[in-house]
Parts: sequence; C-alpha cells; structure tokens
Amino acid sequence: MGPSTPLLILFLLSWSGPLQGQQHHLVEYMERRLAALEERLAQCQDQSSRHAAELRDFKNKMLPLLEVAEKEREALRTEADTISGRVDRLEREVDYLETQSPALPCVELDEKVTGGPGTKGKGRRNEKYDMVTDCGYTISQVRSMKILKRFGGPAGLWTKDPLGQTEKIYVLDGTQNDTAFVFPRLRDFTLAMAARKASRVRVPFPWIGTGQLVYGGFLYFARRPPGGPGGGGEMENTLQLIKFHLANRTVVDSSVFPAEGLIPPYGLTADTYIDLAADEEGLWAVYATREDDRHLCLAKLDPQTLDTEQQWDTPCPRENAEAAFVICGTLYVVYNTRPASRARIQCSFDASGTLTPERAALPYFPRRYGAHASLRYNPRERQLYAWDDGYQIVYKLEMRKKEEEV
Repeated sequence: MGPSTPLLILFLLSWSGPLQGQQHHLVEYMERRLAALEERLAQCQDQSSRHAAELRDFKNKMLPLLEVAEKEREALRTEADTISGRVDRLEREVDYLETQSPALPCVELDEKVTGGPGTKGKGRRNEKYDMVTDCGYTISQVRSMKILKRFGGPAGLWTKDPLGQTEKIYVLDGTQNDTAFVFPRLRDFTLAMAARKASRVRVPFPWIGTGQLVYGGFLYFARRPPGGPGGGGEMENTLQLIKFHLANRTVVDSSVFPAEGLIPPYGLTADTYIDLAADEEGLWAVYATREDDRHLCLAKLDPQTLDTEQQWDTPCPRENAEAAFVICGTLYVVYNTRPASRARIQCSFDASGTLTPERAALPYFPRRYGAHASLRYNPRERQLYAWDDGYQIVYKLEMRKKEEEV
C-alpha cells in the first residue's frame, strides 16, 4: 500500500455523508408523489362509481319513457295509415265525380253549325293524315306521377331522346337561353349536386319559349330571327326553326316556319310560340296565328328537311291551355286555370280521323296542383316528362285502342 492510499480513503469518507443525505430527500419526494397519485386515483374511482350509478338511474328512468314513446309512435303510424287510406278513397271519389262531370266542349257554337272549322288560311289543307305506322293507341288514364327533383327556374324543359340509344337526360332551363345541360343518366340528374355531373352544350342562337325537342340526336328549337315576334320589321311574328346536331355541335339546317302572325298557342304559357312534339309518327308542331286567335293549329314536319308536310286547324281553344303533346297522331291539349289548379286533358284532335270526340278520354292529372311549362312524350317509355314550376315530374300513361269505348 503506497503513501497516497490513506489520503484516498479520507477523501471518499468525506463525500459519503452528502450523498446519503441527497438519497434520503429523493426517496421522500418519490413517496410524496406516489401518495398524491394514489389519492387522485381514489378520487377518479369514486367519481367513476358515482357516474356509473347516475347512468344506471338515468337508464332506469328513461326505459319506461322510451316504451311509452314507442307505443305513441306506433299509434301515430296507425293513425297516419288510416288518414292516408281515407285521403286515397276521397281522391278516388273526387276523380270519379270529376270524370262524371263533362268537360267544356272543344268545338264552339259556330263550328257546330258549320260542321267544324273550315280552311281559314292559305296552305291549310286540313286533310286526313295517312298513318305511316300501325300505332292505334290513345290515352286512357294518367296513371301515376313521380316528382324527381327541383332544378332551374319556373319554366323549362327536360326530356330524353326517343330515338336515342343512350339514357341521356337533356335539360333546357329558361325561355330564352343558349345552354343545355346533358346528364349521362337519370340517376346522375337526381343527385343533390347534379349540375357537376352534367356536360353543357351551347347553341349558336338562344331559343324562345319551352317548345324545344330532342329527336334522333338533334336539338330542334325555335329561334327569334331579327325582326321576329316583338322585334318589328318584315319578319314580325315569324320564327325560324333550327336543327342542331348535338354531337357535332353544329347547325345542320334551318327554316322559317310557314305561318304568318304567330301568337302563343297556349293562353297560360305566353313565352312559347311553337311547341315541337314527337310521337310514333315523327315530328309535329303546335302553334297559333292571329288569323284564328281562338284555336290551336297542328303541323306535321319532316325531321330531315324541316319542311311542313301537312297543317290542320284544330277545334281546341287557346284559352286556359298550358301545354300539349302528340301520341299516335293525336294532339292532346292540357288545360288549367290561373291561379294554377288541377290540370286536365280537355281537348283532343286526331289528324287521321280515327279517334272521335265521343271515344276520347279526358283524364285529370293526378293529385298535384301546379302549372306545366312543358310536356314531352316518350313513345318508347309511354311516359310524359313534365316541367312544373321548376319541378321535374314523370307521368306514366295508361293506353287503350282508339276504337275502344271510354
């Protein structure tokens, strides 16, 4: 052992005292912290037990109330079903009473005396139409109604292409616009954010009214030429028909409609001057002129050239008319009142002469009290696509043979 060893031992013994004191203080600090944690854990356990007891008491109080609420809900459901059944019976009774009350006659007194409307304008042949198909059906009843959604303004048009191979939906909002919405399918149109799913097709001229038609991949619409209705000049009260290719987005044909002094055909739809329609026979146009400002006129158009093949003066009055459509060569005019009430087919005109007024049904539209800005018939689906104050509606039709009695 060297001479420095006693010094090292004395140095270590001098430091052992402070180290032991620090260890003692550390142990006391840890004990105090552990005691505080144990106290907090005990408090948490007491609070959890108290909350669990309160939750059990609340559950015991709510269970009887829930049972009572369930019984009341079942009672309300039963009562609602009963009321719904009564309303359905009442509506059926009202429908029966309405069908028993005759509609206003389509032919006025002077026409009854003379045997019907005569030829009032040049180019009006009023000859019987020769059917090009074997379609011989007429409306028996407007069976049901489905409101799909609300899109756009109070006036517009929505439809499918009756000759198209796709399920595209075409929406033309407004009475003076130049942009059509095209939806891939009906489901996309019914979505909440439908406009995002739509492509837009812009036409070179704004259409007028709600008489547009999609047919065979083309958009047919009436355009107000310079000096057209309300514009003054040589083209006063004339309209130009446009045939627009939807895929190529080009105008392929146009023609000035061969009728002078055009006025709105429907007394309740003042913005439409020519209402285009399609059925099993092809393309039609409903219009009116100042020459006979009391009745509607019907024209058969060539969809390829827009030439007018035949024209008829119908006995259907303009007053209180709101829309019309054609099925199997028969014009059906829908009437309403202002303010709007329940719409009804109140006049029909068969261009072929097969359907007589005595055999024509004059059904009401179901339940809804509104005003139709447009009606488009789809021959493949036998449905009407209606625009009613911004709501898009589908009506299913029930058909029968024209020769059958009502």
